[in-house]
Formats: sequence, structure tokens, C-alpha cells
Amino acid sequence: MKSALVHYWLVRRRGGELVLDALAELMPGADLVSHVVDPDLLTGPLADRTVRQTFIHRLPFARTRYPVYLPLMPFALEVMDMSAYDVIVSSEAGPAKWVIKDPDAYHVCYCHSPLRYIWDQREIYFRNIPAPLRPLAQLYASHLRHSDQLSAQRVDKFVANSAFVARRIRSYYRREAVVIHPPVDVEAFRPADQIGDYYLFAGELRGYKAAAIAIEACNRLKRPLRVVGGGVSADLRRIAGPTIRFLGRLSDEDYKATIAGCRALLFPGVEDFGIVPVEVMASGRPVIARAKGGAVETVAHGESGLHYTDPSVEGLESAILQFEAEADSLTAERCIAQARKFSRSVFLDKFSALLAARPTD
Repeated sequence: MKSALVHYWLVRRRGGELVLDALAELMPGADLVSHVVDPDLLTGPLADRTVRQTFIHRLPFARTRYPVYLPLMPFALEVMDMSAYDVIVSSEAGPAKWVIKDPDAYHVCYCHSPLRYIWDQREIYFRNIPAPLRPLAQLYASHLRHSDQLSAQRVDKFVANSAFVARRIRSYYRREAVVIHPPVDVEAFRPADQIGDYYLFAGELRGYKAAAIAIEACNRLKRPLRVVGGGVSADLRRIAGPTIRFLGRLSDEDYKATIAGCRALLFPGVEDFGIVPVEVMASGRPVIARAKGGAVETVAHGESGLHYTDPSVEGLESAILQFEAEADSLTAERCIAQARKFSRSVFLDKFSALLAARPTD
């Protein structure tokens, strides 16, 4: 059978690209279909395969300014000729599932999230659009929501990266989804010989990750906090007290050493899955996570970390103090055991079984 992997864009390596690598390992003969592809990223399981790009890649500055072409991407996928493929697996966080398949083909959509900028996080994205253009953006978003729901009906099987995302798929698309958590390279992380006295916040510093909550909580408690990741804003630097250190983006080696040496990861944001908490647990360290989103599924309360429900600074402060009273029970062994539930091998086994169970009639 002829197969295709459809991925929204391949211009950098983040969590979605780790999933793409694993899917490519399962489907070694599949063509790669994407809006924009950086050829330097066609390595490992993605090397030496046919790559097809939509017309988006021919537009000016597409590799670096691809977000400005989001309005064209659904149409760009619909005009792609996919009639030759018997099996299609789309990987969606940006537009990917819009392809129109042959009636007898089988389309599985691995959904990292329904499109955030038109559904649950639309107000966050609209704040970054100049005020005079917002009415036009809202009108387009309304049109795109209808198109998105229509494209969802062309998918034969939805797979969600968390139960949190599966609930949104049910709400927005009226479709049920199997949950297969994304692969995390847990074997690449090791516990440290010695633990430092600092807490950790890690990830690209976007608003929904709530870095300001972690900073303010550590300010008030006078606890050392190391902030890892790019995108530090002037506002974050302004509110940071003397116990806060911004480390920026780290090398792979320094990142692993930093997360392995922390007292705990502070995770006040809401993410669809969240790879960082799993990496921290694989390093033998616990996670203090808001009880919403993917962290509810990845962090075992009382085993590999703590959940807290109050999203405010005060809520995180209380959780930190609770953690400090109970830290001895959150052992490295328990954290590592929890992380292994999200390993690459677990993902490969579950997704392989799902593809093998494809209906034949």
C-alpha cells in the first residue's frame, strides 16, 4: 500500500516533530507532505523519502514567515492530489488534516490540538493582532471554524495526544478519539548525583505557560528559580526579584544537567500534553503542576509530584510549601517509573497496533 505522512510544517524541532519522527519510523515508505520543509531537518527516520510541499513553500519567505500564510493553508491541502495513497496519517497542530483522500483510503489524524488560534486560545492570539484588523481576523476565524469542522468529518480515525485534547475533539468536532500519548525519549535523561536548592521553570516563554505565576510565587517565598527557555519579555524581567535567574535556551547537555539538579519543576500553565514534565520526571525530579491539561495525566499526584487547583500566585505558593513538607515521599524511583509510561517504545507499540487494526471493508 502507498502511504503518506502529512505534517503541518517542518521548520524546527519541537514536540510535534518528535511525534513525526516516530510515525516515520513506523511508516518507512511513506511520502512526507507538508506546507513548508527545511531540508536540513530531513534526518533520521525522515531521510531519503519523497517530500511533497503545498504551494505555500513557493510563496515569499515561506520558511521563516509561514504563519502569515495560515489563511491559505487549508485550501493548499485540499488542492493536493492525494488519490494515490491508501493510508494517510496526518499530524495536526497547524493545518494538516484538510487533505481530500480517495474514498477507499484510510485517514488517521494524530491531533496534538484542535487549531488553538480559532478555538480555545483565539482571544490570546487576537490580542496580538492590531485592533483595526481584529474584526477581519474574527470573521476569518469564524469561516475557518466551519471549514475545520468539515475537514474533521473526512478523517476516519482520530488519535489525541491526551484525554484533555480528546475532550476538545469531542466538543469541537463531535468525534471520538483514541488517546495515545506522544513519545518522550526518557532513556536520554539521568538523575543527578546532587540536587540543587533551586526550582525550575522550562519552556518557550509564551503567555499560556504562565511563567509570571512561577516568578511571582518564588519572589514572595524568596525561593531560587531558574527559568529556561527563549522569549523572555521585558515584563518578566521587570517582575523578577533577586532569586530569579533567566538562563535562556541551553545546550542539550546543559538542559539535562539543569533539570536533573532542580528541587522540582514548577508547571503553572495549561498544555495539551507537556513534554517537559515527563523529561523532568525521567531525570528523577518531581513536578508541581496545575491540575488542568496534560499534566493531570502525566504527573501522578503524591507519587511523582503534586497537583494544585488554584491557578493564582497564591495557589502555587501553597503548592510549593506543601511540596516542601512532603518532598521525601516523591522519590527519584517513583518519578522515573512514571516517566517510563510515556516512552518512545510505548508510543510505537500503541500506534502500530492502531494501524494494524485498520478496517478492511
